[in-house]
Amino acid sequence: MNILITGAAGFAGKNLVAALKNIQQKKDRTHSELVIDEIYEYDIHTEATLLNTYCEKADFIFHFAGVNRPQNNDEFMAGNFGFAETLINLLKKHQNTCPVVLSSSIQATLIGRYANSDYGKSKLAGEELFFQYGEETGAKVLVYRFPNLFGKWCRPNYNSAVATFCNNIANDLPVQVNDRNTELELLYIDDLVEEMLAALKGREHHCGFDGVRAIGQDNGKYCYAPTTHHVTLGEIVDLLNSFKNQPQTLVMPEIPHNSFAKKLYSTYLSYLPKEKVAFPLKMNVDHRGSFTELLKTDNCGQFSVNISKPGITKGQHWHHSKWEFFIVVSGHGLIQERMIGSDEVLEFEVTGDKIEAVQMLPGYTHNIINLSDTQDLVTVMWANEQFDNNKPDTFFEEV
Repeated sequence: MNILITGAAGFAGKNLVAALKNIQQKKDRTHSELVIDEIYEYDIHTEATLLNTYCEKADFIFHFAGVNRPQNNDEFMAGNFGFAETLINLLKKHQNTCPVVLSSSIQATLIGRYANSDYGKSKLAGEELFFQYGEETGAKVLVYRFPNLFGKWCRPNYNSAVATFCNNIANDLPVQVNDRNTELELLYIDDLVEEMLAALKGREHHCGFDGVRAIGQDNGKYCYAPTTHHVTLGEIVDLLNSFKNQPQTLVMPEIPHNSFAKKLYSTYLSYLPKEKVAFPLKMNVDHRGSFTELLKTDNCGQFSVNISKPGITKGQHWHHSKWEFFIVVSGHGLIQERMIGSDEVLEFEVTGDKIEAVQMLPGYTHNIINLSDTQDLVTVMWANEQFDNNKPDTFFEEV
């Protein structure tokens, strides 16, 4: 299969091309049924004559090219409608009726705040042109009215508030929010790409529209990516500030599967400058070694790393309700546990050569001993709750 992507250097095009290349090169095994021969990337800087060749040989087309921020509004119609007409004429010339995906915009509804949008009018004209082309030729035409997009590689200070906020907060620049309650419908770039791959397989999702809201319909005139997120500007900025503070607080905000927060965090990280990619952690160092907190969560405890020097014993305490995992990743040690009020000692010899997790049981005093005379003992530790200095639930008692 030969695939043409117009607007290949743009935000959506670049992400789609990267995904298609992973499939083509057999790096992505989740779409192994797709066999991709050639990927034709066409953009504003591509030699114009190549479009003729691409339109002759393409088996599937993603038409993402368009004008978003012209110097004058007349360029909307020339860039969005005019280029669509050029593409269609080349397909007609070669009698190529391969499927075509058209990237349109929710602004093409011309409803509400989009009523007088010149951009929306140009997109609507492009939609009508492609629908007419489909009726005339029998070609499969899939028109997607995308809402606001966000994700890695999106250009800040252009046409995405999320990209601008991510870039500015990551780089300590000010952000301007006129109304925190303004709500956006947002489509994450990976969800867009996943829908494009579904379309490539003939499994696109169809819809109709109730105003600007897509309603899933098996025989709908339009197509849509079914997973979007409705969030306010205030919620976006608050989340981004919590991400920014994570290196200081060590607290990882909740990022449930497929949540907006998870997708926004991935997006935010893609805008970090080099000097923020790595950050120092506070090591608590004494003659015995060191203890360093790595990561904290609101509901799932915290992670730490403990380094014990040769011959050193650490711990010798117990907890009422707190429990922990000790995971030795380097060195040779002994973990001992004893129930309070009992003389029986549980012993676990541990080594980095055979990594295992040992549970520190509530109500058991416990320790960890470095058995080596020469090598540090390195232990990754997880506790079911963040350490609270006001209520540490930690009581000294030798095993």
